[in-house]
Amino acid sequence: MGLALAATALPIAAAAENRIDRIRPDAPELATFGAYPIGVQTLQFTNPGQNDILNTTDDAQPLYDRDLTVEVWYPAAAGTEAGGSYRAFLRDGQTEVTLHGRAARDATPASGETYPLVVISHGYPGNRYLLSHLGENLATKGYVTVSIDHRDSTYSDKAAFGSTLLNRPIDQRFVIDQMEALEGPLGDIINTDQTGVIGYSMGGYGALIFAGAGVTEASTQYSWGTPAGLLARHQAGSESHAALNDERVKAVIAIGPWGMNTGFWGATGLAGINKPLMMMAGSVDDVSVYPAMRKIFEGAINTNRHLLTFEGANHNAAAPMPAPIESWEPVDNLDFIPFEHYADAVWDTNRMNNITQHFATAFMGLHLKAEADKTSYLELVPNAADGVISRDDAGKELPDHSYWKGFAPRTAVGLMFESLETGQ
Repeated sequence: MGLALAATALPIAAAAENRIDRIRPDAPELATFGAYPIGVQTLQFTNPGQNDILNTTDDAQPLYDRDLTVEVWYPAAAGTEAGGSYRAFLRDGQTEVTLHGRAARDATPASGETYPLVVISHGYPGNRYLLSHLGENLATKGYVTVSIDHRDSTYSDKAAFGSTLLNRPIDQRFVIDQMEALEGPLGDIINTDQTGVIGYSMGGYGALIFAGAGVTEASTQYSWGTPAGLLARHQAGSESHAALNDERVKAVIAIGPWGMNTGFWGATGLAGINKPLMMMAGSVDDVSVYPAMRKIFEGAINTNRHLLTFEGANHNAAAPMPAPIESWEPVDNLDFIPFEHYADAVWDTNRMNNITQHFATAFMGLHLKAEADKTSYLELVPNAADGVISRDDAGKELPDHSYWKGFAPRTAVGLMFESLETGQ
């Protein structure tokens, strides 16, 4: 009885700690942490002279200085002790909780080499910690990751949706510029010429625009969208959208990207995507709408792209961190329990996080680090259920072995991975 109680207490204790860094025993191979100890810093950036959407009317288009807070994870100096915590707001924007992870606050950065940059962009609403599991995980593998608190779009300052529609790709581009301009030990290790962007939901919307998907003219006039036609800055074919293109960005991951479901892109816009693209989505997503996301995958004909599907998952597939234990309780200012913002009804969040970490490691490794060995992790039979396990007595794979690389037998169940090349 004592042993049974102790075993049961382990996962309960881990949940109570709100850990963002758990790797399940059945996690795919590349989800495992890398060799680097990691540090974390919180930085403040200000983008001057931006459109003040909250105070924009047809007659007045004031400007303001747009403040952004970011969380930066990075390889730390040898000997840095693992472990640290974060204070973060829940979905209600009022309850503050403590998250625990591997990064050491303000640790001395590693030195002697540079690392690719990965920008992480949350949903609406969200915050810079929503995908913190991924920020930490990639940093242990030799990346500098920067996660943005998008103003007017966080849990505690959620405001007009039109601000999010306009500012997502602008924020993403601006943060890359700021990271490139950093000086000192942290700035010295960042290689912005090899940058990736990961966006979830509205972050995915912004990442697609940033990757070349200009929006439709109709979407710039939506009454509920960005006022005064200012979204035309991102319209397909416009000079302003063309100017957003950034040669430093070499790869984009869009998780549950919102927008195709409400007509933000047409064939011309999707054909403008010119960065290698990986999409992740739940097959029953009713927010960004799975069939609409498939149209993005199919319409991005001018780049190589992949689509990872979690069968039976809804909009919370892949990206959100595990629901903090405090989110399990009702709150006064929401008509749903905050838990629902993080969790899926079918899939375990920790499991999805580990799968996301695996594929992000393969994709970013291939495109940002030229790690050719990562290609085989992306050359898969589309339906994991069709994968064949075939090995000899010594465990060596036989020619007809086709089970997904990096996944132990029986652990790729419920997943689809489709790929299309440029021109298809």
